[in-house]
Amino acid sequence: MVTIIGNGMGDYTFDNLKNIDIDLSSFDKIICDKNFIESGENIVKGGFKIAREYILENYEKENILYVVTGSPFFYSAGILVAKKLPQDQVKIINNTSSKVYMQEKLFINDTDIDTFSLHGRPNIDLTKFLTNKYTFLVCDKLTISKMQKAIKFLKPSDIQVTIGYKLGYSDEIIEQIDLNNFDENRFDLTQPFVLLIEKLFVSKNGLSDDCDFDTERGMITKKYKRHLTLQNLDLEPNQLLWDIGAGSGSCGIEAFARYRTNTIFFEKNEERVKHIKTNLTNHQVLNCELYVGEAQDIYPTLKENPQRIFVGGGGEKVIDTLPYLYERLDTNGVMLINAITLKHLSQMINVLNEAKIEFQTHSISLTTYKGKLDLVEPERQLFQLKVIKKEKEEGTK
Repeated sequence: MVTIIGNGMGDYTFDNLKNIDIDLSSFDKIICDKNFIESGENIVKGGFKIAREYILENYEKENILYVVTGSPFFYSAGILVAKKLPQDQVKIINNTSSKVYMQEKLFINDTDIDTFSLHGRPNIDLTKFLTNKYTFLVCDKLTISKMQKAIKFLKPSDIQVTIGYKLGYSDEIIEQIDLNNFDENRFDLTQPFVLLIEKLFVSKNGLSDDCDFDTERGMITKKYKRHLTLQNLDLEPNQLLWDIGAGSGSCGIEAFARYRTNTIFFEKNEERVKHIKTNLTNHQVLNCELYVGEAQDIYPTLKENPQRIFVGGGGEKVIDTLPYLYERLDTNGVMLINAITLKHLSQMINVLNEAKIEFQTHSISLTTYKGKLDLVEPERQLFQLKVIKKEKEEGTK
């Protein structure tokens, strides 16, 4: 039989268990993290792997207590172990999690807070990051630098950040901080800490008009074409999108607003770069990168492969690199290439054909009518080439 119990907030001791009706001496073995200070012949210390293996091997012949930090129900190894045991062989006793602890201190309703963990995890879940009034983060020593990168285009007035440091300890700290000017000398980031970020802005709904973007002489993928482009990219949350020849950044920005993508913008024109930066701030775009210069010189230096690529500009040099972009694209990824001149369209087709890359071709012609007299305002014809990188068939190279 296994009893899984949370130790609550505070130091790595069994002191918090004294408030729970449980007799520690009744257990044959007590399993806990290696950081706990308790010791004894019946105590087994170690990480998750050691705890899991011992419990799975001995739960039928020993009465085991598994002590986890915080709550067994909140990003805990306790639940992972429980799921591997027969239901009649496991009992779970809850305790206070870091999330509930902060909610009680700051009077925050459950419905107003979203949660995700960056403890030992590489990526931010954008579906839960600053989508609700509050975002609660379980952190490790790398979290601060990830957050600084993620919010670098926000204004200071867009968010309010509270750190919960060494919760339940005698020297705990719960106070507001400036993430961009974080005092690394004051906090030991190897110690347990959490972040609570309050969202102070109203999110865009992803249906922006052209006038919502700063542009260079109106240089922008117009609204209807922008929507069709995003639809044709088959975007999904948390995918990495490369927006090459970003212009005003409108396509990549709406990809984030509507689908919560991680977007990398490439733009060589310095004037347009200024507009992109303004638009990223005005639309509160998170966890993005903006690279300035010749795109074909930059993307070979990036390690992570994208799941989606949008080529909206960049000229003949970028077109010559379409086979390289195809190789960088993840399996089942989509590359969408826009062209408004026959010269570029012809070059794109020739490059893709020579590389034996299959593609679909679409032509979009739009005419809008404006003003009280409904004056005709035709837009330039847009050509789109869509490439889907399918899994290689078995036996092919």
